[in-house]
Amino acid sequence: MADPVQHSAPAIDAAALIAAGRRVLAIESEALQALHARLDGSFAQACGLLLACRGRVVATGMGKSGHVARKLAATLASTGTPAFYVHPGEASHGDLGMITDADVVLALSNSGETEELLAIAPALRRQGNHLIAMGGRAESSLARLADVFLDVSVPEEACPLGLAPTSSTTAALAMGDALAVALLEARGFTREDFARSHPAGALGRRLLLRIRDVMHAGADVPRVGAQASLSEALVEMSRKRLGMTAVVDDENVLLGIFTDGDLRRALDDARIDLRHARVAELMTRNPKAIEPDRLATEAAHLMEQHRISALVVVDAERRVAGALNIHDLLRARVV
Repeated sequence: MADPVQHSAPAIDAAALIAAGRRVLAIESEALQALHARLDGSFAQACGLLLACRGRVVATGMGKSGHVARKLAATLASTGTPAFYVHPGEASHGDLGMITDADVVLALSNSGETEELLAIAPALRRQGNHLIAMGGRAESSLARLADVFLDVSVPEEACPLGLAPTSSTTAALAMGDALAVALLEARGFTREDFARSHPAGALGRRLLLRIRDVMHAGADVPRVGAQASLSEALVEMSRKRLGMTAVVDDENVLLGIFTDGDLRRALDDARIDLRHARVAELMTRNPKAIEPDRLATEAAHLMEQHRISALVVVDAERRVAGALNIHDLLRARVV
């Protein structure tokens, strides 16, 4: 049996690799500068059609343009413009039914001669869909069929063979981002709107998660009456495992809080008879508290600001509604 052919790794020329990378960045940067200078009334027309859309934006394209179209649909959808991607090849075999007459179609093709797009464009026009084309040739078949043509042509591809879509896809991506951001600003889309479509993300947690979503409530809230003994307070703290207990009056109104820190201070004070002490004598009066409808991030800020690790949650009348500590916020990934 013959020995396998051994292929040696090519020698690495670091300077040549860095030069190639810089050349690509320079070419693509020039392409974007050219696109910036060429942005005109067609862009405003496209935005107008998208803002007036009663349905959704349908992004479509083949190959690399299809990848850009998918990304553009995702960006639009997350910034206040409902959008989705349809594969043009599948559209000819039934998926065209996903597109209603209330939708606006955004078709991407650098050549403007992609067969799959040209096959469905007449059907879309007959259905009454507005068509926005994004490509590199204003005289192409797709551009002629469109209501609006967005010119994303580039002087050259960054690929030295002139074959792999590089500068052209970068330009299309940038134009897509320009559309999405212009629409976002025109709609008055806010950080809170963005968070609602990203509830699992860090921004969503910061802007949407409320105290009531993370607090302990009902029987899980540690609380004792003002006449409770120190031992009763310690039992309640141990059972509820929050490192503190609220001290309340007969109407459940917060009078104070007794924490591990209060216990340590009591142990250090020789004047206190721990066997007969009442928790009201040892508690911290007028403790920091927070309302259940406040943001969880506000609780984290309050804890950090006052160097405390737990908070009682109260309603407008200072009645105890819940409790939370820093570990609850850590589990919710707020901090």
